[in-house]
Amino acid sequence: MDVSHILESLNEPQRNAVANPSQKLLVLAGAGSGKTRVLVHRVAWLMQAEQVSPFAVLAVTFTNKAAREMRSRIESLLGQSLHGMWVGTFHGLSHRLLRAHWREAGLAEDFHILDSDDQLRLIKRINRSLHIDEDKWPAKQCQWYINAQKDEGLRAGNIEHFDDDYTKTMLNVYLAYEEACNRGGMIDFGEILLRAHELWLKNPQILAHYQNRFQHILVDEFQDTNAIQYAWLRVLAGKTNQMMVVGDDDQSIYGWRGAKIENIQQFNVDFPDAEIVRLEQNYRSTSTILQAANKLIANNQSRLGKTLWTDGDKGEQISLYEAFNEQDEARFIVARVEDWFNSGNRRSDAAILYRSNAQSRELEDALLRVAMPYRIYGGHRFYERLEIRNALSYLRLLVNRDDDTALERVVNVPARGIGSRTLDTIRNVARAQNCSLWRACTKCVNESLLNSRAANAVLAFLQLIDNLQEACDELELHAKAEHIITHSGLIQHHEKEGGEKARARVENLEELVTAARNFDRVDFDEDFDLKSNTLLAAFLDQAALDAGDTQADESDDAIQLMTLHSAKGLEFQLVFLAGLEEGLFPHKMSMGTISGLEEERRLCYVGITRAKKKLYLSYAESRRLHGEVKLCRPSRFIGELPKELIDEIRLKSTVSRPSFGSTRIGKGLNGNVEVPQTEFSLGQRVGHNKFGEGVVLNYEGQGPNARVQVNFDTVGSKWLVLSYAKLEVLG
Repeated sequence: MDVSHILESLNEPQRNAVANPSQKLLVLAGAGSGKTRVLVHRVAWLMQAEQVSPFAVLAVTFTNKAAREMRSRIESLLGQSLHGMWVGTFHGLSHRLLRAHWREAGLAEDFHILDSDDQLRLIKRINRSLHIDEDKWPAKQCQWYINAQKDEGLRAGNIEHFDDDYTKTMLNVYLAYEEACNRGGMIDFGEILLRAHELWLKNPQILAHYQNRFQHILVDEFQDTNAIQYAWLRVLAGKTNQMMVVGDDDQSIYGWRGAKIENIQQFNVDFPDAEIVRLEQNYRSTSTILQAANKLIANNQSRLGKTLWTDGDKGEQISLYEAFNEQDEARFIVARVEDWFNSGNRRSDAAILYRSNAQSRELEDALLRVAMPYRIYGGHRFYERLEIRNALSYLRLLVNRDDDTALERVVNVPARGIGSRTLDTIRNVARAQNCSLWRACTKCVNESLLNSRAANAVLAFLQLIDNLQEACDELELHAKAEHIITHSGLIQHHEKEGGEKARARVENLEELVTAARNFDRVDFDEDFDLKSNTLLAAFLDQAALDAGDTQADESDDAIQLMTLHSAKGLEFQLVFLAGLEEGLFPHKMSMGTISGLEEERRLCYVGITRAKKKLYLSYAESRRLHGEVKLCRPSRFIGELPKELIDEIRLKSTVSRPSFGSTRIGKGLNGNVEVPQTEFSLGQRVGHNKFGEGVVLNYEGQGPNARVQVNFDTVGSKWLVLSYAKLEVLG
């Protein structure tokens, strides 16, 4: 049979990987080097050139979408159906094994799978039965612990507590959780993999059957495997089966999720005869972008090593923008997207990437101001995020105790012992009395309509809101927000969840304080009381309006916003990497260890290699974080890029540049940044009849209704509406 057509469209390293006879093969596939193409052609080669049955092939991917795409492309290449070939995720394939061998796996025939929410509810019930203090040991933390142990292949009985209070508590929960799952015929996602691995170890005849069947194993995204997944693969492959793993150690960015970069780094130690094939020719990006990525990632020490290259265009230099602050950064990015779109390009071919979810708020504001459609990839808009909606609900109760929706949302967040039965009683009273839930709560407490425990919990909530109100009465808006977030217990509540998601939630709550501070700096008029609930109500209205602007439909041409973690595997003609500052990217929580810093650098490498034609990097001289303005240092990653590849965008030397109460000379943005349809520009000195002289730092809007931020020499920063401010241009 002529099989030349399988190899003819491949480059030499790709052909080597596809037709390689090695028993164990590690394919280091650089970004944009045709990884999926190699996997698909490898299966076609096995079936047509080596006459391997599809029943003898097992292909493992990380997502169901990737599995469907692989199967579809193989069938298209071969022109035949692949019934009988196992293609799927680790969880999907392991679940298939357990359904076939439920008895040997020690499961009930009708076992069912717990999703994350079901698992959490079960752990909460167990914690109550063990009389575990929810405030000290939140169920979410117990859930995180149990799942992390299963990812490592550890049962409760395999773990020593060494008389550590935390470990002892977690192990008690883990043991009780295992017993409850066994009694109820339930397994969670981590259990699927662990139980399938144990099935093989405890039943050699079943393992021998599958080893004899799956003599050719292919694994995608190998750098993202955790301990139990790699153990699963090693057992199945044994010493004699062929196994090709494809991955890129330079794109291992999920350490916080349990992925172990050591797996790919140790592969040829575990399998000494394994051959390594490097796919280094990139079919995505310009030479300039690839040179920058290569130079950056070379600073990581523990690499297997490869260098991306292309025979395509050199391309444009990478543009680096030094912004005054985060608002200037957002406005610059949006202006460049507008230029891109007005030049005949699609918005959906451009993406804005950021390290922290909280960064999206300022970018969303800038996009909303110019009515540009956008889509948050793999996430929610800022004001739609769970933790933000919780915080806003507390603030809404300060304005209006009769806001039933707000009360229902936070009456038991954080958990304070007000369960569904208590809430049903309160709702019934509210309906019967035709009153709000707040008034129903008061009636239930005063008239002993609840048992003493429930009544005490409801009374504590009512007193909490009243105490928050009293403490916030004399505070400015941003201070109200900060006080509410801290003293409601929301930050502590989310910190106890653990992991990257908890960190993101806390950062979003801190960003809400920044949003409130930006809002209360607007000079409505001289008599407006910045401490009034009227201002709080206006802020809440604006938040509701922003949340009400729904994301662009899938069919709309919209700019893509996403975290760098979400961007892996995607590509765009135009890419912006925002917030390249020390402490933000690399993130402050990852800078304390070499491994943490190297993962941050890999994340930056992933971001850079998403760009096909044009890449912008940006950082701010100052950024408002946690409600305070902080001076920023450019990220070390910027300094690790070759200077000859960078085009720095700055203000011209003729423009006076603001710097906290004084001015200095800067360089720049090919001329003054003008406030549209006005005589004012950023960096310009102006005078005000009340505040004196200052420098224009920032603006929003255009024409007479535009607002400008002026840093006055004597009174500091003020936001002013031009039509009322009567500013005078100086010099």
